[in-house]
Amino acid sequence: MNRKELILEVGEMLDTYCQDCFVREYFRKEYGKRYAQNFCIKNCTVGQKLKEYGEKLS
Repeated sequence: MNRKELILEVGEMLDTYCQDCFVREYFRKEYGKRYAQNFCIKNCTVGQKLKEYGEKLS
């Protein structure tokens, strides 16, 4: 994948899976923004894929 395709894929994944994620909203409400972000990056499969794409873009 080239850089443009990766950016489009990331945007599509965020719109599809993360926009209305009830798990993220719950954790944000109960534990705070930092905890929710940490969960998404380390435990969520979509977050792990996004992290992988981010590393490719760097």
